[in-house]
Amino acid sequence: MNNIAGIRTEYKLQTLNEADVDSNPIQQFDKWWNEAMNSEIDEVNAMALATASPEGKPSVRIVLLKDYNENGFVFFTNYESNKGLSLANNPQASIVFFWKELQRQVRIDGIAEKVNAAESDTYFASRPEGSRIGAWASPQSKVITTREELENKYDAYQQQFAEKNIPRPAFWGGYRIKPLVIEFWQGRQNRLHDRIQYTIEKDNSWKIERLAP
Repeated sequence: MNNIAGIRTEYKLQTLNEADVDSNPIQQFDKWWNEAMNSEIDEVNAMALATASPEGKPSVRIVLLKDYNENGFVFFTNYESNKGLSLANNPQASIVFFWKELQRQVRIDGIAEKVNAAESDTYFASRPEGSRIGAWASPQSKVITTREELENKYDAYQQQFAEKNIPRPAFWGGYRIKPLVIEFWQGRQNRLHDRIQYTIEKDNSWKIERLAP
């Protein structure tokens, strides 16, 4: 059998010190994001998104970051999917980026809200035609009987929208996660990792603290 417990990596690429980080976590994220982009990491925008039901039942999946700024981190999905229904009832969410090539993680806790319709329309129009049709065809997270059922719906919408503009479905759009806590994690030797946490204060300033690994 494979020795799962014996799988380990010694982290020693870089360090993360309070004196070196930006006072604004979005600016610090921007620095790390650009370094990740320059490292040519495959699907650098992949992030784990955790939500919870009103009863507190957790669920996590991978989604793709599509924008970020001082207001938060944006992704797009079907509003009627499991994550969409969870966020409608409990807008608290967490996202995690793991850039193993740089031995880094970024964890963000915050509140999710829908982006405005114009922003969703703009992004939807930028997607490939097949992805736009797929958004109409897939009742995301719902039980379907066969793969053929899904493909038949795709074919039907493909015919419906042939040589026409494909509008954004009302049930599809973006969310922005407004951060309340952002943690930057840099792997270090002997599992003594660097963890720098930013927490938003009542005056919208950010408190910076070091966490034990």
